Amino acid sequence: MPRRALAPTLLLLGSLALTAACATGSPPADSAPSVDGPSRTGGNDTGIQVDLTKLKGVNIVSDSSTDPSCPWATSYPDVPGADATTAAMKKDVEGRLAVFLGEDTGGQASGCGGIDGVEGPELNVSFSFLVASGDVLGIRLGTVDRTSNADGLGTRAYWYDGAAKKYRPSPGLIADGSQDAFVAAVKKRLEKREGFPPDTVEAALGDQENRDAYLDDMAFTPGGDLKVDFDRGTVGVPPAGRISVTLPKATVTPWLSDFGSRAQHQTTDPDDKLDLGAAHTSAPTVAAQPHPGEDATDCSTAKCIALTFDDGPAAPETGTLLKYLAQYKARATFFVVGQNVATHPDIVRAEMKSGHEIANHSWNHPVLTNLTPAQVRSQLERTNAAIKAATGKEPTLFRPPYGAIDGKVRAATSLSPALWDVDTLDWQSHDPAKVAQTVISQAGPNDVVLVHDIHPTSVAAVPEILRTLTARGYRFVTVSHLRATM
Repeated sequence: MPRRALAPTLLLLGSLALTAACATGSPPADSAPSVDGPSRTGGNDTGIQVDLTKLKGVNIVSDSSTDPSCPWATSYPDVPGADATTAAMKKDVEGRLAVFLGEDTGGQASGCGGIDGVEGPELNVSFSFLVASGDVLGIRLGTVDRTSNADGLGTRAYWYDGAAKKYRPSPGLIADGSQDAFVAAVKKRLEKREGFPPDTVEAALGDQENRDAYLDDMAFTPGGDLKVDFDRGTVGVPPAGRISVTLPKATVTPWLSDFGSRAQHQTTDPDDKLDLGAAHTSAPTVAAQPHPGEDATDCSTAKCIALTFDDGPAAPETGTLLKYLAQYKARATFFVVGQNVATHPDIVRAEMKSGHEIANHSWNHPVLTNLTPAQVRSQLERTNAAIKAATGKEPTLFRPPYGAIDGKVRAATSLSPALWDVDTLDWQSHDPAKVAQTVISQAGPNDVVLVHDIHPTSVAAVPEILRTLTARGYRFVTVSHLRATM
């Protein structure tokens, strides 16, 4: 897979609304407190607020399809210095995506969801930061897989120990000599709950070789307690749902490893920066390009095209794209993903200052028609808030991922939906010449063109598109300008 072609992360839908909340580090409004009980957020919502300004040079590795019959979207952060943890996430995400697409050993897809003809498949992997402080990094990946036999919701925490320069799975928070005592305490909490019979819990956690697979989502709360989340059907009967167990700070602290102690400390009393020992952690500067001024183009008489770029912002791709657009005084509309905006607000500001339109593409790219009205609102409202925080202005347009929209989605927002006329399918080809030729050969007056600025190959196609269509007399305008002047 290409570098940006994969990715997991903070849970996206658990309920999707919740995922979005976790992605910024703030607790969702309808989440449960950190006590033993059902995990309403679908994962380890610890209520931690991570200062994303500490994450210098972070890249969001992401990709998605535009195929409504086989929708998938993945994203995870690549933090400088934490290469081993990035590699672990990459491996897991690529593996999950390969299974979902039903790829055989030759790399050919045999069916969406791995099953030909499966109804309503969807895969979404997104991320949140649990800790990013001192020499400790914690990232939570959440997956919604609608082809799963359980509830399709899965979460996993990925840790990085900057002192040892090693990736640490969740059990690494506990000292080797304390593993049995820790597991016994977790088992005792589980066995008190209905739906978690002792024999089922013992089968999952009693075997040393297998227990780590079940203890894969552990994180500290702001008070230093340790919260453990279990996916549905892993340590109990499926009807019992997801479950969380929280061990008090006083109980768990004596059992922590050296890394666990540092992770706990950096959660409860974080340093003012993240230092993982990376040689270079400075993010490439994305400068605003000269603003072309007020657009007086009348698309009722002129030949107009609206170029739109989905799924960003991305570093450094979006910055390169802004330079290409400025060379032709071309305007575009950027349909941004909220979790990426929260990580790269500077790029979104540069887009706006360069004269482009910023629009909403959901928080983490789910199929909105699969969500409840409350979840749809959360996806869009949280992204609106991230855009406003970055630019000072809320968007007026949204593009539903995969073009999936119905009356429920429309009723959940006051934003105006904006689809497309020409799909470059750039997520499939990753061929600049093919992407450019698709636009040049298919786009006509007043068309809206779909491209993705997360792909270097797609950005590389833009100069040829601009050069050729400008020579044919086309003007490049925003979607809102196109609508207002047609």
